Amino acid sequence: MLVTASLEALLNPVIAIALAAGKRILAFYRTDFPVTHKEDYSPLTEADLAAHNTIQQGLESLNPEIPILSEESKALPFEKRYAWQRYWLVDPLDGTKEFIKGNQEFTVNIALIKEYKPVLGVVYAPAMGLLYFAVKAQGAYRQAIDQAPVRIKGKPWAGGVARVVGSRSHGDGYLGVFLDKVKSYELATVGSSLKFCWVAEGKADIYPRFGLTSEWDTAAAQCIVEEAGGRVVDLKGVPLDYNTRETLINPYFLTMADSTGNWERFIPEGLK
Repeated sequence: MLVTASLEALLNPVIAIALAAGKRILAFYRTDFPVTHKEDYSPLTEADLAAHNTIQQGLESLNPEIPILSEESKALPFEKRYAWQRYWLVDPLDGTKEFIKGNQEFTVNIALIKEYKPVLGVVYAPAMGLLYFAVKAQGAYRQAIDQAPVRIKGKPWAGGVARVVGSRSHGDGYLGVFLDKVKSYELATVGSSLKFCWVAEGKADIYPRFGLTSEWDTAAAQCIVEEAGGRVVDLKGVPLDYNTRETLINPYFLTMADSTGNWERFIPEGLK
């Protein structure tokens, strides 16, 4: 059974694996690489696969007994994974659309799930040289490469202008309704799991998501947000959990810097 001490022992090796995956990704960054598409029409590049292979090999070497579920691995039916008490949940290249565009807003996401909850999370933005990480009950941290890590904490929203962060490449109609109800807001857009990290480090108050995401998109960053004092909840106020359903698609959710903002009152009618 994993305890906090053993989680801490896993953290630095997982960070090293994320950094290695980021290095593989940057070898393709802003080059003339081919782009294919998966069955769901989402883009796929050689960088996605190179990062996946690096992470899979690294995690298997770290502990071969812990299963790995990655966006780029072969799909596993629920009956083969439902009994997992702990497993790695990985998005080797989150924000592939941003990567293809040549901007810096893509990340490597690695989470350890224990009993349906993320207990360790690493998010690395290689083009930015920026790392976020957290271990359950040990706080959340932001680290610029070659600098010391800094503990981060979300900032409670006490009314006034709300700092909202949304997706750069995945718009949804419900967001506009949400913003109309908030009334006074500033909207910024950013790609990948960096939206969660902005909430965790106090750059944004709320990240409402009324569009499709998968469990590997959210798990690592959810751990970071929660350890920074925030919450990632579905529209009924229940924290997101993992590997509890046949589908790996998340419900719509709110990512909040803390629990005092009463953001649920702004959810569009028909979604509650």
